[in-house]
Amino acid sequence: MHDAGRQRCFPSMMRGLRTACAVAAALVLSGCASYAPLPLGRGEGAADVAQLAAPTSAMSLPSLATHRFDPADGLDVTETAMLAVANSPALKLKRDELGIARAQAFAAGLLPDPQLSLGADFPQHSGGGLNVAYNLGISEDVSALLTRSSRKAAARNQAQQVNLDLLWAEWQTVAQARLLFDQVLNLRAQQARLASEQAALAQVTPYVQAALRSGNLTYDSASAGLNAAADVRKQQADNALALHQADSDLHVLLGLAPDAPLELTGGPYQVTPTTTQLQQALADLPRRRPDLLALQAGYQSQQEKLRAAVLAQFPALNIGFNTARDTSAIYTHGFSVGITLPLFDRNRGNIAIERATRQQLKDDYESRVLTTRSDMQRLAADLAALAPRERSLAAHALQLAEARRVAEQSWRQGLLDWPTWLALRSQSLAADLELLAVQQQQATQSIALEALLGNTDLGDTAHPVSKRAVSTQASMP
Repeated sequence: MHDAGRQRCFPSMMRGLRTACAVAAALVLSGCASYAPLPLGRGEGAADVAQLAAPTSAMSLPSLATHRFDPADGLDVTETAMLAVANSPALKLKRDELGIARAQAFAAGLLPDPQLSLGADFPQHSGGGLNVAYNLGISEDVSALLTRSSRKAAARNQAQQVNLDLLWAEWQTVAQARLLFDQVLNLRAQQARLASEQAALAQVTPYVQAALRSGNLTYDSASAGLNAAADVRKQQADNALALHQADSDLHVLLGLAPDAPLELTGGPYQVTPTTTQLQQALADLPRRRPDLLALQAGYQSQQEKLRAAVLAQFPALNIGFNTARDTSAIYTHGFSVGITLPLFDRNRGNIAIERATRQQLKDDYESRVLTTRSDMQRLAADLAALAPRERSLAAHALQLAEARRVAEQSWRQGLLDWPTWLALRSQSLAADLELLAVQQQQATQSIALEALLGNTDLGDTAHPVSKRAVSTQASMP
């Protein structure tokens, strides 16, 4: 009898086991993700600007979203910024980070999977009416429900922080594109000025060498003429290195291959904000600048992490339900409860860590705001000091250019000795190069000021020399 009963019960138990396994497998497989390989690229960059796209729909700043992109006649400063936002390798990494943060926010809202347990016991001796025993149970970690809302809120704020950091990175990329645009144009202008000076000095070199050979000139007297050309050549070489670096940085920022042609046109981007605009921008700073908003979101995320750590100090609870049959064919149904006794840990270490982290984020935010206000005041003062200096240098350079022109005519007519002509040329060259350096410094400080303020409303006073009559003004989104 026992063997017959055992033979009847075993198939029944196996059918139940197969059914349970089939249901579990169907539930698991229905939500499975698939795998697909992703090959690595070669990192060559675009061979030409025409291969790159800068869709206005992808522009976060209104000044870029409203500007027509047409690189056929060269890139102006706004088109350069548009290309940088759309194709910068560094920004692509930032966008990847945003994708990770969003995935983490999704994961934070998922509940832990329930645990299914199944077991069977087979009697080792026949007789006595023994049956195959089995037990089937399902359990869930209930304590995860207590911290779920806090974990979701923390992850959402974290994703918002990454999103705002991306926006701030885009703003900084725009500023970097404008800065490199100006540097390349300015260094090209310096290179052209040095080339013209070298060509002019080439006229006097044969004269000096002929005088040396004939004995009409000593080497001490000739040193001014010989050194002038050598100094210009050295300046040209140093300037060429700086130009190569700026041009390379701009190619990388735009996602271009190192040897891709890059035609720039127009002038640099500059703003001249009034005192009222600066004060208004400072007052609105914490509500407008993406990096400060990102720090605020990060602080709120940390608040939720601390709250979750406090909730996690309470006993962890695990609840399960089970059904079983013993070898005597007696069926039982019951439940199980597992609870952690908060005697030693009580999550005190994690609470202390999260509380200290919150204090660090608070101090970081306040330090950033204070530093920004100080830097803004400094840059505004620098721009105010550079403006009269630029006007004075421009007038001085113009006077020296006229004196150089008159001196060259006199030298050619034999009315002026060549050392005096060389001295005037050297002074005129120094004034021209200093003027270009101050103009670049003005553009750099102006771009840095707008980037620090994060205030595109200052564009109402901007005067970029663009190849088109298209407004480059913007307002905060």
